[in-house]
Amino acid sequence: MSLKEPKSMSECIYFTNRFLDNDGYIRAWVSKEMCEKCGKGLMGKPKDKKTGKVKIRAKKYHCPECNNIEEQKEYEEKLTVSIKYKCPHCGFESETQVPFKRKRIQILNEETQKKKAAESIRFQCEKCKENIDITKKMK
Repeated sequence: MSLKEPKSMSECIYFTNRFLDNDGYIRAWVSKEMCEKCGKGLMGKPKDKKTGKVKIRAKKYHCPECNNIEEQKEYEEKLTVSIKYKCPHCGFESETQVPFKRKRIQILNEETQKKKAAESIRFQCEKCKENIDITKKMK
């Protein structure tokens, strides 16, 4: 399987490029989908009329061609994450696609040695079947 990488960030809803332990890495992105109503425009978050900038915290996605509006939760449930990775456990390099659904998992904070809940996209290495997490960056 050969995944098509985005040419620019304007094609993506989500993108991350991370380096892991033992020379592992993850490059993951979620491409915008075409509008189901008109089939012409890419669904995206609305832009501010005054500044022309995208409203980052908007709870709806809209089509710039036909102004079709979808709720954030409904739209994001349909999306898939494309992932290119090198497993930090076994060194296997591959590509995969998983649903764009973040799950709450318990992670160990290395500084304080306490567990805390974090939102993560979890997938398994195709070779060693170890879990690999793409954790949402936290403040």
